[in-house]
Amino acid sequence: MADYSLTLDDSEIARYRLMADIAERRERELWTAAGVVSGARIADVGCGPGALSVRLADIAAPGGAVWAVDRDAGALAVAAALAERSGVPVHTSTGSAEATTLPEDTFDVVMLRHVLAHNGGREQAIVDHLAGLARPDGGTVYLVDIDATAFRLRGAPAAYEEMSERYLALHRRRGNDLTVGTRLDELLTAAGLEVSAYEGHIDVMTPPPGMRGPAWAARDTLLAEGLATPDDIARWDEGFRAAERSLSDLRFFGHTYVAVGRRA
Repeated sequence: MADYSLTLDDSEIARYRLMADIAERRERELWTAAGVVSGARIADVGCGPGALSVRLADIAAPGGAVWAVDRDAGALAVAAALAERSGVPVHTSTGSAEATTLPEDTFDVVMLRHVLAHNGGREQAIVDHLAGLARPDGGTVYLVDIDATAFRLRGAPAAYEEMSERYLALHRRRGNDLTVGTRLDELLTAAGLEVSAYEGHIDVMTPPPGMRGPAWAARDTLLAEGLATPDDIARWDEGFRAAERSLSDLRFFGHTYVAVGRRA
């Protein structure tokens, strides 16, 4: 996988948990149709701090479990601690999206969320690998990703657009496809899976205090790669502080796509 660009601080962990809340409300019926049910064996690849892994494990218990994989040791440590506190069956292990080290032909559901957009050029290799993890005769691969070029933050400080463009430039430099959500069905078909669902939606939300999104979380990487200066970071910070004093004016609009492929 490409180098991880987001800093996993408290606000970023809170963002993951908010995303898990939204995902469960939006997708719960689709989860069930894909096989996220009691007794299921579920792989959560690119699990991050495990907010969704815990929710999936709660559904799969008592007879099932979640195998949560991430290449970031810090994220896995958070995921393991969250699972322990929640008392649900989550097994964590280190691996990349195209080399998870998980057993093949095993899982009822293999889920990958918001990972493909960070792995330009490897998208098909990743989905091919995930397809091999799903059990034959009905195992599914469940993909979620974005069209980041359509993201909007109404009421944002002027500095937000500048910060967002630097973040998009970082992804372009790395060869990432920030519209990959619009071709999830093609990736599943090319992996030999039958597409059983493919849909998109727009999330509209007011960001909680302190939540500034992935562009802000990537500020250290932007600095390291010469796409931002310390003065830029200070200016963006001040812009957000001013905007956060009147959160009612902020609205985030995000385009997300979900696709499910079933193995014969």
